[in-house]
Formats: sequence, C-alpha cells, structure tokens
Amino acid sequence: MTQDQIRVVLADDQALVRAGFRALLDSCEDITVVAEASDGAEAVEAIKRHVPDVALMDIRMPGLDGLSATARIGADPALEDVRIVILTTFDLDEYVFEALRSGASGFLVKDTEPVELLQAVRVVARGDALLSPGVTKRLVAEFAQRAKEPISDKRLKLLTDREREVVALAGNGLSNEEIAKKLFLSPATAKTHVSRAMVKLHARDRAQLVVFAYESGLVRPGWLG
Repeated sequence: MTQDQIRVVLADDQALVRAGFRALLDSCEDITVVAEASDGAEAVEAIKRHVPDVALMDIRMPGLDGLSATARIGADPALEDVRIVILTTFDLDEYVFEALRSGASGFLVKDTEPVELLQAVRVVARGDALLSPGVTKRLVAEFAQRAKEPISDKRLKLLTDREREVVALAGNGLSNEEIAKKLFLSPATAKTHVSRAMVKLHARDRAQLVVFAYESGLVRPGWLG
C-alpha cells in the first residue's frame, strides 16, 4: 500500500455485496480496502481502528444500523477526517437526509455503475461532497419537508449577507460556477464565500452546508433565491 492510496472501510450486511465492492475497489492502484464490517457496531470499531479516508456504509444493517453508526462517527472528533458515503438500495431513501445531517458526505445507490462508484470514492476522499446539483435539489427538497420546522440558529448571525445568499443557493443544489453566475461573481470568489461559510458553521463539507440551509430556514424546499 502506497502513501497516496485512498483507504476504504466497507460496511454492509451482505457478504456478496462487500465482495463485489472489494474486488472493484482493490482493482484500482489508488484505492485499497483496509477492513470490512457486517453491521454498524463492527463498522464503528473498524473505522476507529483504521481511520480510513472513506467509509462506504450500508444504511440498513442488523443491530446498529448505518444511520446510528454514521452519527457516532460524526460525533467523534478523532474521526473528523473520515468521509462517509451512505449505500442505499433506493435513490430516495427516507433515511438519507438524516444521514447527511449526522455527518455523511453523500450517498450512492447500490446499482451505481462501477466507474461512478470509483469516481465517487475519489471525490469524497479529496474532501468534496458527493451531492450533484440534481441530486441535491431532488433529495434534500424531498426530505427537508419531513424534517423539523426551521429553528432559530444563532450561527446565521455569523454569516455576512453575501454568505447567506451563497449558502441559500448551495442549499438549492447550485454549484460554485452557478452561484457565481447568479450573483455576478467570479467562480473563485463564489468558492471563497462557500469555504468561509463552511468554516463559520463548522460544516464538515458541502453536504452539511446544504442541511444547515434547510434546517435554519435560510431556504425552504422549492425556493430559489
């Protein structure tokens, strides 16, 4: 294993699924599977032991499920650099939004094409959220409606007016380039505003920024400022 390799932990209760993912991931020179787990409790222990770059986490597992495991990992400061990707059978799984709130960086449907799975692991490993604009609009808008009513969040006061605009647009799934175009900014400036907002809100990645936008009431489903 080289220093540049992306280290992955696989968590799924189906051995056949794990075997398929492992064979695919281990076939790449830049990715290696360092551990497997068949339930959430095993996943948490494996992640604590290996501190991988990425964890592929099935959402439905016996005992401790993927949602609870994700919450435990997300709450552990020692694991703040571990990026969790939720694996689900359905592209509109009712638990995915809760997983994003708990610290997941995105989600993948299990029948994702192999090339897309590999790309997803690389995207998340470099710190980006696995939420394409289309997925963000469809997924978050769908499940934010089922979430709690917007709460008054003191962190909103930490943001400048421009940062609020940027976070709201990110919450609607706009990319940095789209935000720049809408606000008549350069892409680099838009990226800077997004980055500063993430720091102020202690958002692990863009996925948590999107969740914050909805939970704080900064943006509601169907709105586009």
